[in-house]
Amino acid sequence: MTTRGRAQWPAAAERLAGLLPPDRLHPSVMEWARARPSRERWAVALSGGADSVALLLLLFAHFPKRVGRLLALHFDHRLRGAESTADARFCRGLCRSLGVAFQGGRWTARLKSRSEAGAREARFSFIERAMAGRRIRVLWLGHQQDDVAETLLMRLARGSGASGLSAPRPLHQVGSPRAAGSRLHVRPLLGLKKAEIEAFLRKAGASWRLDSSNRKGAHFRNRLRRDVIPGWVVASERDALAGAALSREFLEEDDRALEEWVERTGCLMADGSLSVSALAGIPRAVVRRALHRWILGQPKAGSLSRQGFDALLRSVERGVPVRHSLGRHGFAVVRAGRLAFEALRKTATPH
Repeated sequence: MTTRGRAQWPAAAERLAGLLPPDRLHPSVMEWARARPSRERWAVALSGGADSVALLLLLFAHFPKRVGRLLALHFDHRLRGAESTADARFCRGLCRSLGVAFQGGRWTARLKSRSEAGAREARFSFIERAMAGRRIRVLWLGHQQDDVAETLLMRLARGSGASGLSAPRPLHQVGSPRAAGSRLHVRPLLGLKKAEIEAFLRKAGASWRLDSSNRKGAHFRNRLRRDVIPGWVVASERDALAGAALSREFLEEDDRALEEWVERTGCLMADGSLSVSALAGIPRAVVRRALHRWILGQPKAGSLSRQGFDALLRSVERGVPVRHSLGRHGFAVVRAGRLAFEALRKTATPH
């Protein structure tokens, strides 16, 4: 820290809360938080970077009565040797000073098998296990406007729709609210830029850990962060990060509208089938969303290529009887105005 000693962390938290009062945080998050039961436990993802440190300090200062029910989760990807070890030590010391419970995890995968996607999966697997073990359903995350722009560009590159382009959301339910392992992701910093957060931390006398891998181009997100976004911001001659954040808000509204339209059609049937006739004359965007939801609801359906999905979508729009493969376990069958999953029949083994 800029100030000396671990005992100065609570004071830094109070100073930061003065610089970032509740009305500077995402309004939908703060409205949600104020309405939550007082005994509800919260987890916070703590990497040691500026965003997550700011988030933990703000939770400490703005919700003092909840400090004893907070759990900070730190995952060591073991990608930066001694630097990673120091990150974990920093996070543990910060939590000890604030009186916040801390739990750490480490990635055990072999170095040669590691990837950006694998690291993300391992981290959230650790978080899911830690939260389930303590029956916590709420996870606070420090994503901010730079993350919004990076995610938007990453998902544009792979051709995502409104649902994917509207991430990360201020409030995002992962899994059915009543299902085991489900959790709510909460992001109050989406209205702030990374540079702003770092400036406020400095004013508050707080420090944070720096990730040297961000300066390397090993991962797509890092390449965007280092090579693309700075030039994009300069070329736009405007506040491109705020513009991306605003587009994310609009896309979230569009996504919710599509979801509501699907519900109003009544096309998703209680028996697990999709009413093709209920989608007749409906705009393709709604039919696409309904079909996507139907496929996600089929536990035995295999992965479907983009070409395969588009072929099935055309069949649903035409409403004519057809049979499409959905992997080795069965077929998508359109018959009598319904789309249903038909399991592959097992042939008898000859004696």
